[in-house]
Amino acid sequence: MERKKLVRTLTLSQVVFLGIAWNNPMVFFNTYGIATVTSHGVITGAYIIAFLAILFTALSYGKMAKAYPISGSAYTFTQKSINSEVGFLVGWTIMLDYILTPMVTCLMSTVFLNAVFPGIPHYVWIILLTAIIVVPSILGVTISASTSKIFVIAQIIFVCFFWLLTVKSLIEGVGTGTLFSSKPLLNSDVPLSVILAGASILCFSFLGFDSLTTLSEETINPEKTIPKAIIIMLLFTGILYIGSSYLAQLVQPGFSFEHPDSAAMEIAILVGGNVFKSLFITGVIVGNFSSGVAAITSASRVLYAMGRDSVLPKNLFGYIHPKFNTPSHGIIVIGTVSLLGILLTLEQVIKFINFGGLIAFTSVNLSVIAHYFIRNQKRSFNDCIRYLFLPLIGAAFTMWLWSYLEIEALILGGIWVACGLAYLLYMTKFFRKPLPEFYFDEEIIPQEAEDMNEKILSQKVEDF
Repeated sequence: MERKKLVRTLTLSQVVFLGIAWNNPMVFFNTYGIATVTSHGVITGAYIIAFLAILFTALSYGKMAKAYPISGSAYTFTQKSINSEVGFLVGWTIMLDYILTPMVTCLMSTVFLNAVFPGIPHYVWIILLTAIIVVPSILGVTISASTSKIFVIAQIIFVCFFWLLTVKSLIEGVGTGTLFSSKPLLNSDVPLSVILAGASILCFSFLGFDSLTTLSEETINPEKTIPKAIIIMLLFTGILYIGSSYLAQLVQPGFSFEHPDSAAMEIAILVGGNVFKSLFITGVIVGNFSSGVAAITSASRVLYAMGRDSVLPKNLFGYIHPKFNTPSHGIIVIGTVSLLGILLTLEQVIKFINFGGLIAFTSVNLSVIAHYFIRNQKRSFNDCIRYLFLPLIGAAFTMWLWSYLEIEALILGGIWVACGLAYLLYMTKFFRKPLPEFYFDEEIIPQEAEDMNEKILSQKVEDF
């Protein structure tokens, strides 16, 4: 019987909207207060540094997506470029990031819903929100993309409305009373180390770009589409976040808030009153919903890639629904994990996520060097820039971010990696047995097939 495969239906615009949905344009308002306090009011400067730091890693993801247009993201890239064992450990680690993100979106929405409807128990919202993001994810990736597009457009309209109200308030004399100021960008009274600390927090606002690579097997012409989508999405979110932070800091200068966690709510009331406050809450919940759908879609593709390779139970995670062409079993597992939000807090879950994201970023930067510079010997001057120096800069930035992780995140992440290593030792009989690995044919991965054919030809010549 022919093996059921993922179907290529996604266009460039659909991939971009799914990525923006995962990234969540409204996440700016969730992190604004904490990032502003940490950067001592130079939040726009911190956003620009964060954007530049992430850009190098985004370029590496684009290069690897071109070489290996396969579901699995950092897991697949590391597996194919370095070796299967390292790839498995990277995949095991990023499972932490991908699987828990849908839970985070549910918990973030629950915070606002509990404030509006205090009489409804917390667990009711978690169950309802989980079901809402699981169903469209199972029904098909095109449905997920269409849903994401609608809600992303709604969020963009909200952000534009926020910009208009902020500009109106500034013209009327609120805050600095001017549209031009260097204080949000650079302040001589604030040391660079403080701005960098703010940037380390804001780097995680851009994490959604890596999710696009998990859609490679469902994207038309992925070798060109995925790299383009990554850059388009990153540029768009960068403009959105940098512009919003600049205007927000002008209308409410400084970094003193009554409640830093809800500082954005204070600004919403300042520029638009209670009516805009209600729209703000609605926008945040809509943003979290679209982010949850995109996140569960991406997470299930990583589990699918690992299940197909048989490094996770194949019958469970390597299964494709015959009608909807989605890894439905994996989606249900992720939804079940999201229900743990009934017992866990948002702060506890976020500590897990950042650990996995940095592991993935570092591994993908190193994969570019391993695949292009070492294996394929692309070593001209321009190639050295593209395939050695830029990835090294990206890896250095991600290693720098490690210095800002909390000790709890390092401990919990370390325990998770140790469990993965124990499982790897069991599967490989202490590295005496190779890990199973799935290979595509030449039609799907022309670059890998070409490399393999050249290797076989070379071996035949040597034997002769």
